[in-house]
Amino acid sequence: MSDEKSTLSCPFSGDAPRMTSGGERLTYNSYLKVPQLLELQNFESSPAAHDELLFIVIHQAYELWFKLILFELDQVAEEIEKNEIYEAGRLLQRVLQIEKLLVQQIHVLETMTPRDFLRFRSALNPASGFQSIQFREVEFLTGIRDTSVMAHIDQTDQDHRRLLARLAEPSLRTRFYRLLEREGFEVVVPEEGEVLEGERLEKNLAALLPLYRHPEKRFHLYTLAESLVEHDQNILLWRFHHVRVVERLLGTKPGTGGSSGVAYLSSTLEKRAYPQLWQVRGLLSDDEIYGAS
Repeated sequence: MSDEKSTLSCPFSGDAPRMTSGGERLTYNSYLKVPQLLELQNFESSPAAHDELLFIVIHQAYELWFKLILFELDQVAEEIEKNEIYEAGRLLQRVLQIEKLLVQQIHVLETMTPRDFLRFRSALNPASGFQSIQFREVEFLTGIRDTSVMAHIDQTDQDHRRLLARLAEPSLRTRFYRLLEREGFEVVVPEEGEVLEGERLEKNLAALLPLYRHPEKRFHLYTLAESLVEHDQNILLWRFHHVRVVERLLGTKPGTGGSSGVAYLSSTLEKRAYPQLWQVRGLLSDDEIYGAS
């Protein structure tokens, strides 16, 4: 065996340590800023309620996942603009997996009893998940643009600028319909927040029908369309499970942010960014698919 010094780096060798961009020795903890991260869970209840830590960690984790979802959706938007249909769909699949995790994660809250939640709930008031700026960004970027929420969100100047910037850019819905136009589909590109009706709706459904009738002919485009539907569905599922968890913990009590609680959350369950992609599948005929005489 050679006595020459191995070229592989050993963490216990005398080699000079790598440093982070902030000047710290590069370790697992310094790279991920673990000490700083673990200092961010501060109890507001007094005396400290046991389950408040659970509540804080789950919602902080949500905000980290929302950050990654926005990062990926911004890239999906860029790939659509470049007609990179495969890459847009590939990155959207990552978002879908994260969203499935978010739906599962909310049920950890159900390990609290209603009594346990009430031990610290008053300490949260008037904070509310309704005020999540990043979740509103996800909605606006996706194509769900209910701007009335802006009047009810406690925003800093920076928050306000972020939301206005999202409203000023084309949503994924708009970018997708523009992509369809470039790909030769005779579609109407809806205005942001517009719900198509009448002849304009019929035109789009007729244009989309061949894509769903013969998905194998434009498979990457069909997969992107269905991934957008699943993204829409995941947001709906997250809302639905959120409503049920809140109802299980609070019953009919008003929300901490001043909303009507479960009644308000239930009213959001019909919001969809891609209603035409949901509707078009209802136009497929069994006779066409199975070639019945």
